[in-house]
Amino acid sequence: MQEDDDHPGGADGQPEGVPPRKARPGLSLKGRALKCLSMREHSRVELRRKLAPHAESPEQLDAVLDELESRRFLSAERFAESMVHRKAARFGAARIKAELSQHQLPPDVAEAVVRSLRDTEFERAHALWAKRHGELPSDPQAHARQARFLAARGFSGDVIRRVLKGEGPVESD
Repeated sequence: MQEDDDHPGGADGQPEGVPPRKARPGLSLKGRALKCLSMREHSRVELRRKLAPHAESPEQLDAVLDELESRRFLSAERFAESMVHRKAARFGAARIKAELSQHQLPPDVAEAVVRSLRDTEFERAHALWAKRHGELPSDPQAHARQARFLAARGFSGDVIRRVLKGEGPVESD
């Protein structure tokens, strides 16, 4: 087979006399953190776990995370609000609270967010139940199955009972 002499340049596709392209240098630790944060909000614990393999020392990692927090690029409040926004339509307050606790957020931040969820718990549970089942259970097995469905998603027993009895939300004065 003959070489194609119509294409000038070396074997790497670069024109002759031009040095080969250098590989792009790796991102700094701060650059990696900002890249993660540009995709979505992260908790400090989550970002630490993602960046740890790239850090030279734990002190360097803590310094970067402290700087990001001081410049408000990393915020526990924003992370909690973001997580609630992503999960509220599919999960109850108990499940979301458990997921927030896995991220080791300050207790006051998690509690404030969960408190706001409880106001809409019945409506969210009813919408999720209606999408999945749509009709009230006709026998004990159906009732148990629908109750497990809502309980597994973190809705309270009182809310589950009201949804499965066809009751409305509790009016508060």
